[in-house]
Amino acid sequence: MLKMKRISETYDMRVFTDTGDYFGDVEESILATNKVFGWRVRATKNSFLSKVLGSAKGVIVPHQLVKAIGDIMIISKAAVPSYSGEEGQK
Repeated sequence: MLKMKRISETYDMRVFTDTGDYFGDVEESILATNKVFGWRVRATKNSFLSKVLGSAKGVIVPHQLVKAIGDIMIISKAAVPSYSGEEGQK
């Protein structure tokens, strides 16, 4: 049975990847024409996202990459930003 959740219930929800890594916390939902377009996820202390991003505050995860929402949110590992130390160098 499909259970409905209010968007307000997702704020500050913990976000994990489908491989079990703690990703961050939901900060805000992004709506477009009455549909959820994406989720702004805040990089929190000790999260995988804070290790990858460094000083950035968070990322926007497209709703298509969300696999499940319950007590926590589970997202696809494809949402994890890749980091290359060679960016900006020529």
